[in-house]
Amino acid sequence: MIAQFNGFEINAIHDGDAWKICDLMVANTERFKRYFPGTLAQNLNPTLAQIFVDNKIKQFHKKEEFLFTLKHSETRKTVGLIYIKEVDLDKKKGEFAYGIDYTVEGRGLTSMAVKRLSNYAFETLGLETLQIITHKGNMSSIKVALNNNFEWQKTLENEFTPAGETPLDMELYELYK
Repeated sequence: MIAQFNGFEINAIHDGDAWKICDLMVANTERFKRYFPGTLAQNLNPTLAQIFVDNKIKQFHKKEEFLFTLKHSETRKTVGLIYIKEVDLDKKKGEFAYGIDYTVEGRGLTSMAVKRLSNYAFETLGLETLQIITHKGNMSSIKVALNNNFEWQKTLENEFTPAGETPLDMELYELYK
């Protein structure tokens, strides 16, 4: 376990997570389809989810990308995923991406998870710059960035293209060790 707070815990992805991640993604399809289309597509059934988990465990061990689950400590239900992706160990930087279950939205869990994982990224992974890239209309994600002292840096033009949409400008926030 990486951290525990308010009856929830953060863990590194592990072999037993496939069913729970599948459940999270399918139950939250509408929430995840725009900004997490790849993760959603890879977790639409338990077989796909197991392949996804196996790949993410390999990436974790190779220090290419780090995926963490946010689980309710008592029920073990997975209520969120938090990535540290776009990891560059030479430049000592990485980017957060996260999604949370609709049933626990608005409780500050993502902010608390990002806080603990920022410390983990700085202390354990040796990163020195963390990024959050979000759309200006995603007020929840902006709130996570600001709650964790990430500072707005600039607008990234045409940074992300959701399926079937035109490219979107995204906002870059950074936190330094």
